[in-house]
Amino acid sequence: MGVTAGPRAAFAAEITQATTGLNAARAAWRESQAGRASIASFPKPEALAEVMQRLSAALFPVRLGGFRGGTIPEDEFVADALARAFALLHAEVASELGYWSEGCGAPFEPDQPDLIVRMFAASLPDIRRLVDSDVQAAFVGDPSARTADEILVSYPGAHAVLHHRVAHQLFALGAPIVARAISELANARTGIDIHPGATVGPSFFIDHGTGVVIGETAIIGRNVRLYQHVTLGARAPLGLTHVRPHERFARHPIVEDDVTIYAGATILGRVTIGRGSIIGGNVWLLRDVPPDSVVVQPEASVLDAASADGVAAQLGLATT
Repeated sequence: MGVTAGPRAAFAAEITQATTGLNAARAAWRESQAGRASIASFPKPEALAEVMQRLSAALFPVRLGGFRGGTIPEDEFVADALARAFALLHAEVASELGYWSEGCGAPFEPDQPDLIVRMFAASLPDIRRLVDSDVQAAFVGDPSARTADEILVSYPGAHAVLHHRVAHQLFALGAPIVARAISELANARTGIDIHPGATVGPSFFIDHGTGVVIGETAIIGRNVRLYQHVTLGARAPLGLTHVRPHERFARHPIVEDDVTIYAGATILGRVTIGRGSIIGGNVWLLRDVPPDSVVVQPEASVLDAASADGVAAQLGLATT
């Protein structure tokens, strides 16, 4: 299609130049990816956003689906939401499997998308029960919450964990790109980044939540509570160091039951935080912590007048 009248005509030269430059950039990328198959199919984030909308309505028809009774029975409302969700999900899983097939030159069985969707469907009651336990943990743990309903519809931690429960199941069933895209939907809205491969036990509560990062091989037990800006991460990016198989596939922390980790704590590598422990704010941990431990930084100190004046001078502030 050529450049004609309207806004495109006003920038015809710039459009031509940018189009030519982008063509060159694509060609350079494709040349650098020797042997890489062309992409004929790939999951669409906008379709997966609708999948999550429909699944949320099926899981929680009144609170997240807007069901208010009337002439349609609740089960029929749920069935309609699931029918649309499964049709969309099937298409996106098929796109992902097609993408992997193109890359390796070996097709999946034709019914593989059907199998993944059917197995996912069977997991929905368990997902609902897990999210119920997460919401209850938030209600017990946050005295500012008036009702559990408020938590489900408005808390960023509940939104992120609901997406994770769905994404984790799809990741385990063999649709990692679909799962990752669903996780990113929650990350974009809440700032909470949970890899769909992370294993998270019941009654999980993320309070406030912005900046929380949980890596792929992290294992989190029952009744764990995290605050904002907690990182359960790996020690070094792959490719920068020589790593053994254990370090590659078990590179994030294990957090046992009944652990609380306060804001800003960073825990890196395959370390274990023992059951019942408390990790204070802004703590940096690279080693195991025994059960029932309390780990904190040295308490902040109040400076004497002379020291305070020195710091104020460095900051360009005046003291009285």
